[in-house]
Amino acid sequence: MPESDRSRDYDPFAWAYNRHWGGFAERALPLLDWLGLADLPPGAHVLDLCCGTGQLAVALTARGLKVHGVDGSPEMIAIAKKNAPEASFEVSDARSLDLQPGFALALSTFDSLNHVLALEELEQVFRGVWGALLPAGRFIFDLNVEAGYRERWHGSFGIVEDDHALIARSSYDSAGQTGHIAITLFRLGEGWHRADFDLVQRCYPPADIVGALERAGFEAVESFDARVDLGSNEVGRLYFVASKPEEGSG
Repeated sequence: MPESDRSRDYDPFAWAYNRHWGGFAERALPLLDWLGLADLPPGAHVLDLCCGTGQLAVALTARGLKVHGVDGSPEMIAIAKKNAPEASFEVSDARSLDLQPGFALALSTFDSLNHVLALEELEQVFRGVWGALLPAGRFIFDLNVEAGYRERWHGSFGIVEDDHALIARSSYDSAGQTGHIAITLFRLGEGWHRADFDLVQRCYPPADIVGALERAGFEAVESFDARVDLGSNEVGRLYFVASKPEEGSG
C-alpha cells in the first residue's frame, strides 16, 4: 500500500488520538529539552514531522519557536491547525518531504516513524529531513524497539465515554518485526457509527537506524534509552539525535 494511502488510514482515528493520546507531547518535552531542544533561542525554526494533532506544536510555539508541522493525515492536520493556530502546517507524505533548508531542529515524536514500514522508505524520510535542516541543524526522534513491542504490544484495552467507545487489540510478530493495533471505534452522531482500522508499525534494529541516518548524510548519531538514560518509565523506546554537518565540513 502506498505511504499516502496508509497515512489516510489515520483519518478516522484523528479525533480519538487528539482526545486520548496527544498528551505524549507533554511527557516527552523534558526529554527533548535534555536532548537539545532547550538550546534553541526564541524565533528558531522547528520542523515537527508526523505532527499528529499538534500538541507538541502548542508547547513549542508557546516558547516563541517558529513551528512547521507535517503529517500525512488531512484530519490530523485539520485538528492541529485548531490546536496550534500560531504554527504552520501542511499535509505531506514524510517520504517525499521537500522543504528548503531553513530549520534549526527537526523533531518526530511518539514512535511516529515506526509507521514507515520499509528501511528504504525510512532512509528517504531521513534524506528529506537532512535537506530541510540548516547546516549544523539537528534531528531528534524516538522509536519503539524490540523490548518495547514485547513489553507493551499484547492484549487489549477499551475506552468508554458517553459519546464514543474504543476497543484496541495489539500484537507483535517478532518474525515479521511488525506490531499491529486493531481498533474498533463506535462514535455517537446521528446514531452510533462504527469504524474498524489496523495501525501497523515496523520494528527496526538500532544499528539499521544509525546506518540509514549516516547514508542520508547525518553525522554524530547518538541514541538514548528512554528509561535507562533519560529517566522515563517506558521500556523499549529509544531517542536518536543526529546532526547535519556544518557548512564546509567534510
